[in-house]
Amino acid sequence: MANLLRGAEEVLVAFELVAKLKENRPLRVKAGFDPTAPDLHLGHTVLINKLKQFQDAGHDVLFLIGDFTGMIGDPTGKNVTRKPLSREQVLANAQTYQAQVFKILDPDKTRVLFNSTWMDALSPAELIQIAAKHTVARMLERDDFSKRFKGGQPIAIHEFLYPLLQGYDSVAMHADVELGGTDQKFNLLVGRQLQESYGQKPQVVMTMPILEGLDGVQKMSKSLNNYVGIADTPDDMFGKLMSISDDLMWRYFELLSFRPMAEIQAWQRACEQGDNPRTYKVKLAQEIITRFHDAKAAGKALETFEARFQRGALPEDIEEIELAAEGNGYSLAVLLKESGLAASTSEAIRMIKQGAVKIDGEKVADGRLEIAVGTAHVYQVGKRKFARVSVKKDV
Repeated sequence: MANLLRGAEEVLVAFELVAKLKENRPLRVKAGFDPTAPDLHLGHTVLINKLKQFQDAGHDVLFLIGDFTGMIGDPTGKNVTRKPLSREQVLANAQTYQAQVFKILDPDKTRVLFNSTWMDALSPAELIQIAAKHTVARMLERDDFSKRFKGGQPIAIHEFLYPLLQGYDSVAMHADVELGGTDQKFNLLVGRQLQESYGQKPQVVMTMPILEGLDGVQKMSKSLNNYVGIADTPDDMFGKLMSISDDLMWRYFELLSFRPMAEIQAWQRACEQGDNPRTYKVKLAQEIITRFHDAKAAGKALETFEARFQRGALPEDIEEIELAAEGNGYSLAVLLKESGLAASTSEAIRMIKQGAVKIDGEKVADGRLEIAVGTAHVYQVGKRKFARVSVKKDV
């Protein structure tokens, strides 16, 4: 039970989950994904990891690809009407999903379903019957719909259909448990309501947190360029994961690692007592790379990373500096000045132009390069100035 609840934000309703587990049968555990983009990142895998934990406990995992609902477009969190995708776009994206998720889930124990299977079979009358089981007032309780309605922004009728159809998926699949991000809570609860309306026992809703990106502030997103793609090269994965802050590392361990929490907590205590966090960050990076590539690739990525630093002749004791940013971060030139690696911003710009500045062993040439809140890198100016600088949000 502790493993199934690990990292979960909320369980609705917890005693119902206990009751279902006591039935001594495999539960039907559902998670749905709209194939709105072809590639997944580590943020997506928080849900898939939870599916894996249910799968390892002997439950039936139902991986739902929302090829029908993907053409509507999930309006969750959007302040404007979202443009729907074509069936061709949805199917093209869906093809890449299965290969990616089976790097985590056991393909022999996973049922991959497409909601067009039952949605395409619905008659107009049946669709109207589903819509009759929910009210506009309840729909406007959803935060994003409420804000748009009050702000006079348009809400298309098809957007109201999205949570209803997502909820109907649970009816069609006879789901016992549905997993989703915290931003999906409303939709998941619609599933509970519809199941009761159709005479089924309501599913247990388990929400998982939205994973912060590499900046440690905003959610992991390709559009924000703060992501680790599961199709990234081993070297890119390693470098990105080594750049996260020490605090964020433990969040990643809880949500992304399959190591026992007791072991992770012991490591955290060791760091609090003086162990170098870098040791454990390496363990995290190697576990993730092994999962999506293999152990050999993980070892080679570590060698490449360490060789990059050796070329820079890093000293053994690098000064640790923590900067507090009022906004989203610093430009590189300002960071060098604030950390004392350069006497002024103009000197920092000059050193950058001369090729005398490196980040994690790599030369950089853009003084305006933004260093985001939540990152930590080793900066080198000239041959003798080094510092490991962490940028945190000024609170």
